[in-house]
Amino acid sequence: MKQLLQNLRDGKAEVVDIPVPKVQAGYVLVRNQASLVSAGTERMVVSFAEKNLVGKVRSRPDLARQVIDKAKREGVVASLSAAFNRLDQPMALGYSSSGIVEQVGENVSGFHRGMRVACAGGGFATHAEFVLIPKNLLVPIPDTLSFEEAAFATLGAISLHGFRLANPQIGDQIAIIGLGLLGMMLGDIAVAAGCSVFGVDLDAERVKLALARGVTAVEREQAEVHAPAFTEGRGFDSVFICADTKSSDPVELAGVIARDKGTVVAIGATGLQIPRKIYYEKELTFLISRSYGPGRYDKEYEELGQDYPYGYVRWTEGRNIGAVVKLMESEKLKVKELISHRFSIEDGVRAYETIKGKENQPFMGVVLFYPPAEGGSSPSSQTKIEMYSVSNKPEASIKLGVLGAGLYAGAVFLPLLDKDRNSEKVAICSAKGLNARHFAKKFHYQYACTDEEQLLRDKEINTVVLLTPHKDHSRQVISALQQKKHVYCEKPLAIDVDSLNKIADEISKAETNLMVGFNRRFSPMIQQVKRFLGDLAEPVHIYYRINAGYLPLNHWLHNPNVGGGRIIGEACHFIDILFYLAGTKPLEVQTFGLPDMGKYHNDNVTMIFKMFDGSVCSIDYLANGDKSVPKEYLEVFTAGKVARLEDFRKLTLTENGQSQVIRSRNRQDKGHQNAWREFINSIHDGTQSPTSFVSIWNVTQASFAAQKSLDQKKPILINSMAD
Repeated sequence: MKQLLQNLRDGKAEVVDIPVPKVQAGYVLVRNQASLVSAGTERMVVSFAEKNLVGKVRSRPDLARQVIDKAKREGVVASLSAAFNRLDQPMALGYSSSGIVEQVGENVSGFHRGMRVACAGGGFATHAEFVLIPKNLLVPIPDTLSFEEAAFATLGAISLHGFRLANPQIGDQIAIIGLGLLGMMLGDIAVAAGCSVFGVDLDAERVKLALARGVTAVEREQAEVHAPAFTEGRGFDSVFICADTKSSDPVELAGVIARDKGTVVAIGATGLQIPRKIYYEKELTFLISRSYGPGRYDKEYEELGQDYPYGYVRWTEGRNIGAVVKLMESEKLKVKELISHRFSIEDGVRAYETIKGKENQPFMGVVLFYPPAEGGSSPSSQTKIEMYSVSNKPEASIKLGVLGAGLYAGAVFLPLLDKDRNSEKVAICSAKGLNARHFAKKFHYQYACTDEEQLLRDKEINTVVLLTPHKDHSRQVISALQQKKHVYCEKPLAIDVDSLNKIADEISKAETNLMVGFNRRFSPMIQQVKRFLGDLAEPVHIYYRINAGYLPLNHWLHNPNVGGGRIIGEACHFIDILFYLAGTKPLEVQTFGLPDMGKYHNDNVTMIFKMFDGSVCSIDYLANGDKSVPKEYLEVFTAGKVARLEDFRKLTLTENGQSQVIRSRNRQDKGHQNAWREFINSIHDGTQSPTSFVSIWNVTQASFAAQKSLDQKKPILINSMAD
């Protein structure tokens, strides 16, 4: 399928072929018929992308500070690499479209193939021939409404939500500052609600268009003169700022023309320097509208399909979109005359040129349309995008298939695999296809796809790397082993006991190697600690402090059914280091946690592990610290020896009063490359995986027990295996 993309590094827009997204539970696959280019939001992103590096830093100093802080902790090379990797990834713009339902995923009701729908959501309702939409972000549209009109529904919902925030009444007098798409649609909504509307804009042509639509409108320099006459000197009950400008003039004007104790709602992106005197003397209420209604930015609602109870949240973002569709159906909201440009998706780059002003034409509504493919191509026929044809393939090579193409994959693992000259890169698969296509091209894989079964069944592939969300790991591991493929799975292996048991059953029959990405044990500095400790003459005491950093409560890692929580999903890395250095199996764990206080999510904890030989190992995993403090600190005490590792940048080994200090100045080496090298060597040599399944089992069971101990507030025995 064709999709319009924007590269954040060089500002280049292009239409490329992308694998069609694979339908999944809770989602609907839609064949787009029209999509609306948001002149405000998308122009802002495009303008940022076109800036050089210095310009990007100046426009987003907050992001620059994050890179600097990361460089202090992890080294300049790694930090710059991560920053450039983010900029290098293409962005799928667009968030308002309409089309025809092609496939309906499990757990979705009310939609069927062939249904006409309006679609919403950044990253979902993009400028692409096919889009995968969560069930809460699409609504049916009637046959009487054109696809072009329906493509305005999401943008209309932004205007509607902003309008609702002011709680207007029939007969209210309202002002709209900024008569672009948001302002024009807000005017129709206000009139439909029984309000008198006054519009203001800098552009004389937009003022004329508003007047033609029955709205009293003036240019900016006339606003303060005509507004009192419109309101008979009382001021406006509500003022809505729909302008797109860095200037704070709209905020000041809103204060001047609002009535005493009136309401000002900022819908567009403007400067926010509020003049205190004006707002204080009138005791004005100032509100900022957050997109198109309750549910926006809530992953439980948008991505997992958990709707809000109708009686408690009457107008969600989905229900707002539905209300806009009904307004358009009744012709109370008219958008056809707002369309200034139409472009086919093949000519989509010109749409961006238009909103950037490079076409030297005035514009309002820029719509992309999607001609039917020749031969009536179906989604199933477009799931695989060939990137390269490879000949003279080496014998007995590692032939790679990669599942997952997110940030970690692009920043860490795919560059690592690219350095491996002994492996043949066959395929990359991701659910939506965009990143799969990008990374397949960047790292020279033969094809990109969106169907994991297609990759797993590919007989050419003999080794699979899993970089997918945690909830998918166990299912994909089992499927890959059944297909007789070697598997390198990023941690964790599983997020529940049943899944781990199923993998254990499968591994007992497998003829291939399984490795989990517990890479830290392969880092040069941990290897030096292991050699320094030697054959342990007595039990050890190990302390590991992790300044993990705060994650928002709605982050996917916190969800026990998706990420497993931070102990199971992330702290397993550090548990593995404890067991590796202690050299014995775990017996028991007790976990203590700080109160969450509505801010944290079981991620300020101390885990104390008792080992079978009497060793004691503890982890302080903390989310409540300052990011400028190094992330990891490890101490090992045993038999007159002390090892101290500071964030994989400095290692101090002390014995008999003498200390050896080892430093890594430019970058951290957490063992990713060494772990992969050991894994592929085991495949070439026909030996066992460098990390035994027993050790993987013990670490995973220990993470389950640690979470259970926190939940039950008591020590928990660990179901461990002996080698």
